[in-house]
Amino acid sequence: MPRTARRRWSRELSSEVDGIAFAQKGPILLHIYDPPAGGKWIDDVIPGKLAALDRNSGESLWLHPCEVGYGRGFGAAISPRGEALVLGPASGGHRIVRMALSNGELVDSASIPAFDEAHVSGDLCLCASAGRVCALDALGMVEAWEHRVEGERYHLIGRSGDRAVVAFTDAAKSGQGLMRLDAETGELDGLIVLPSLPVIHYLALTSDVVVILTSELGSCLAGDVADAFEREVALLGGTGRDTLSLAAFRLDGEVGADPLWYRVLDTQAIDDLPEASISADSGKLYLVRGTHLEALDALSGRALGEWTVPGLDEKVAWTVVEGAGLLAEETRVSLFELPA
Repeated sequence: MPRTARRRWSRELSSEVDGIAFAQKGPILLHIYDPPAGGKWIDDVIPGKLAALDRNSGESLWLHPCEVGYGRGFGAAISPRGEALVLGPASGGHRIVRMALSNGELVDSASIPAFDEAHVSGDLCLCASAGRVCALDALGMVEAWEHRVEGERYHLIGRSGDRAVVAFTDAAKSGQGLMRLDAETGELDGLIVLPSLPVIHYLALTSDVVVILTSELGSCLAGDVADAFEREVALLGGTGRDTLSLAAFRLDGEVGADPLWYRVLDTQAIDDLPEASISADSGKLYLVRGTHLEALDALSGRALGEWTVPGLDEKVAWTVVEGAGLLAEETRVSLFELPA
């Protein structure tokens, strides 16, 4: 029976949250905005604000307007030299901004190409749109590299050390897979999963492992592993196929290699997006289903702990850093303790 996660603090906000940044050190960053009356506006981008909260108490440290507003694409992080990095939509196109972590003062800003998904680190900002993947140097705020291949469509992106992993679709094969790029140069370093899956909903990276939340996992399995998987799915009944599953792969593994582990989560019909998501930190995978949170060892899939987290089913954003879970709901942010 899962226990209720201990809430360290909670803070009600007068504005709506659309993004967070939470690192091992420093304040919590919230990107917030004020929707117009009636939810109607003329511009494509609603002006945004950046807030810094004390990580231990949740008390407000500062709140300032931010050149990045609410709209398509967003990413944020804390740089090693004490600056907030924020990138996303702004009036006249997407921008990247650097703001002083101590007081929110604007340090610098630059225009960047539009993107849909981002993984922002203190040194490098990885951005993915349908037609390309690129990296931005976080300090110089200039493009470092681009990966673009005709017939490929890019969806999700993550990073672990000097490797980047991208979920992509191959138009010729009409399936989704995982590619590995050199995070410093953008050079293709090989495929992890062939483009054979119908969809990859989420990916999460930690240490030497990438975990995906997918369906019909059997399409990328072979031999005895595929046979065992099909028997397991048949025993679960439902539609007779896995409609939601987890699989973990080595980051440096060869294409076609068996997963380190897998788990079938559902065989019932799922409409549109599943009510599940994953994140990873410090060798642990966190699986969210409604208000239920489960921690797993990312390398083995072994269960480490489970909790009920109030409000998790209403999340706008969620992340875990060293056993602390930061939950952003529409107008509330909370920090929970997750001692797994």
